[in-house]
Amino acid sequence: MPLPDPEGCASKLRVLSDPTRLEVMHLLGARPRAVKQLLEALDIEQSLLSHHLKVLRDAGLVRSRAEGQSRRYSIVSSRTHADTLDLGCCQLNFKRPSPPS
Repeated sequence: MPLPDPEGCASKLRVLSDPTRLEVMHLLGARPRAVKQLLEALDIEQSLLSHHLKVLRDAGLVRSRAEGQSRRYSIVSSRTHADTLDLGCCQLNFKRPSPPS
């Protein structure tokens, strides 16, 4: 069975190939977060975070809403589980592998 939208899927995966953006998605997978919370968790400059959030927003992966003088970000895509991001064409699992026994 062919992918429903291979170009769209590849585009989303290219956006997520950046380690910082992937970490942002992992953080937002747990719950929506304010920009300040993301900055504290990632320990990066605000201008760099703004750039990554814009790329994620432009790709349709996150949305934001005003919250006072800040913005709160959340994931647009559906999740089948707290650690799984469903992109429509594939799923990303953020679970840490179990250590070998």
